[in-house]
Amino acid sequence: MGESTDKEMDSELKDYKEAVEWINGLIPFGIRPGLERIELLLEHLGNPHRRLKFIHVAGTNGKGSSCAFLSRTLLECGYSVGTFTSPYITKFTNRFQYNLEDIPEATLHELTNRIVPFVREIADSELGSPTMFEVSTAIAILYFAEVCYPDVVVWETGLGGRMDVTNIVTPIISLITNIGTDHTDVLGDTIELIAKEKAGIIKPGVPVISCVGQPEAIAVLKETAAKHNSALYLLGEQFHFDRKQLGETLQKISFHGPFRDLDIDIAMLGEHQCKNAAGVMMVLEVLRQYMAFNLDDKEMLHGFQSTFWAGRLELVSEQPRILLDGAHNPEGAESLSRSIPEIYRYSKLNLMMGMLANKHHRAYLKHILPIVDTLILTEPDFRRKMDAQALFDLVVELRDSYGKTNLEIIVERDWRKALSLLESRTEREDLGVVTGTLYMISDVRATLLHQTDSEKGW
Repeated sequence: MGESTDKEMDSELKDYKEAVEWINGLIPFGIRPGLERIELLLEHLGNPHRRLKFIHVAGTNGKGSSCAFLSRTLLECGYSVGTFTSPYITKFTNRFQYNLEDIPEATLHELTNRIVPFVREIADSELGSPTMFEVSTAIAILYFAEVCYPDVVVWETGLGGRMDVTNIVTPIISLITNIGTDHTDVLGDTIELIAKEKAGIIKPGVPVISCVGQPEAIAVLKETAAKHNSALYLLGEQFHFDRKQLGETLQKISFHGPFRDLDIDIAMLGEHQCKNAAGVMMVLEVLRQYMAFNLDDKEMLHGFQSTFWAGRLELVSEQPRILLDGAHNPEGAESLSRSIPEIYRYSKLNLMMGMLANKHHRAYLKHILPIVDTLILTEPDFRRKMDAQALFDLVVELRDSYGKTNLEIIVERDWRKALSLLESRTEREDLGVVTGTLYMISDVRATLLHQTDSEKGW
């Protein structure tokens, strides 16, 4: 290889920290739906995505947990697995994993330097600069296709499906977890419109599994699958599950599929995780039945039982009992409000929440307020945070209609002070819960678990 020019040397990022700063420096370009920039970027890199087998996962909630179930079970069964997810909870490298281990910092640095010149070239064109998520997606593809070569890549959408950057790939199977009201400013404000965006990951002849429940969403999926000649497996039609047992550390479901029935133990808590596990089990059954995946029952079931996903009904402290859950939209709040009284015994429920400004707070609070005794309103350390006082005004407006006249409400804008308040007010028989945006959950988690290398971001 010839000597680098001075210009090329100037564009080199010196280390991992500089690489992450450069990638995050693209955040102001926002979320720009469309595939033109990622197509061009991957073309410059030789279209490495065409050499990989993807399991594409979309949905409003449950994507991260479903990716965790898929990655763990496939790994237990002897397959090497790449996993691409967002946002990350602890560190930027979390979003690119090989066999559940983060990408090495040096590798991320090296791959970023490969991409920089092409990003700058596209930025100078009429297409404008690739976004942070587009660059992250390209790095993930390069890592899997040219560094670690996994047997299969578990591939989570960023936003929606149809115009999402991750839709550049043709998967071997698709999973649409559920459909709810999130990102309505981009995806549309009805279940039908959002379903059309999510259904955009359905590719010709590629089987799709889904746990969606709304009739209008099911109609969209059936129409799209029929148009693409794709086999569709729907929860409640082609497969079912029954909850058999639940406790503070384990729950059991009976899965009933088109090929066989199976009992599954899962350590992830809440009814929504039963649904996620059933959807993943159906994916695995199709891979086993039609794609010659060798999945031993014992290993697969061990995978389900040992799956963990940070910040989802995660008990991070015993004294006082503090639970973290990244419920940040109405559907997440509904799952959380059902799961907490079902799983835990407590005298008082003290809940700390911090939200982003673009979420459906009224519908969120409708589910949360009925179960809370003390509500601590705070703000995440993030540019699009929801003002805590505005959240307070909304809670005051809503509380009477939910019979919560005795609800104690505290406004503390500093999330660190809010967390101290939560800890001091949560007595031995109480339960403290931190919920809302994952940007705040990641900060709180790092603080409570004393993680000094925590980085936070989208």
